[in-house]
Amino acid sequence: MKIVLNIWRQRNAQAAGQMVRYEVPGVSPEMSFLELLDVLNETLVAKGEEPVAFEHDCREGICGSCGFMIDGVAHGPKAGTTVCQLHMRHYKDGDQLTLEPWRARAFPVLRDLIVDRAALDRIVAAGGYISVNTGSAPDANSVPVRKEDSDRAMDAAQCIGCGACVAACPNASASLFTSAKLSHLGLLPQGQPERFPRTLRMVNQMGEEGFGGCTNIQECEAVCPKRISIENIAHMHRDFMKASVLQRPLSQDGGGAG
Repeated sequence: MKIVLNIWRQRNAQAAGQMVRYEVPGVSPEMSFLELLDVLNETLVAKGEEPVAFEHDCREGICGSCGFMIDGVAHGPKAGTTVCQLHMRHYKDGDQLTLEPWRARAFPVLRDLIVDRAALDRIVAAGGYISVNTGSAPDANSVPVRKEDSDRAMDAAQCIGCGACVAACPNASASLFTSAKLSHLGLLPQGQPERFPRTLRMVNQMGEEGFGGCTNIQECEAVCPKRISIENIAHMHRDFMKASVLQRPLSQDGGGAG
């Protein structure tokens, strides 16, 4: 079948971009979306033209590298799926698709469909780790953890940091990403000693990076390829409020500052 692609082309971060139309014939329904772009790029290179730049690594929905807007939807129309897991059998002959990079102030476009997502790395660097000495690995089941907490922590830990939640949010909020990183540490015993300082640092860093605030639109949850729940955002907000109170400086008479 033939697929028509309207792709955002931008030579570098400083250049002005534009949409360019390409026709890709001979598309197999078994191709992944990235394989479709591979075929297009082979054709462009053969013509002496610049290939379309896009990120990819594992191509198994694990690394979080691939990601762009397909007809205005982050990762495309199929729920719980990354671009590399999206196959052309979900489209029909003659379909016209529009491909654009993530659109957010904190995600500047580097080239074509590639954006700089280093802001997410800086949020994690602000506190998304456990620095206390917890000793050697304990024997299995020696640290009791409620199944509900362990399940929620494991679900949150599935976040691959692709940035689709930011791109889909009207406010370009990174709340789902940040809350997932906080939940997968803060719900387990090993993460408790630094739980509240960690929350303050990561949420504050999120604001410093230029991400917007959460207004509960829920688009982030809808496009997340790992189906991270927005319940994590509520958990983050509760911990941030507690952390703000705990970190509030005392007045000179020894009473609370509030």
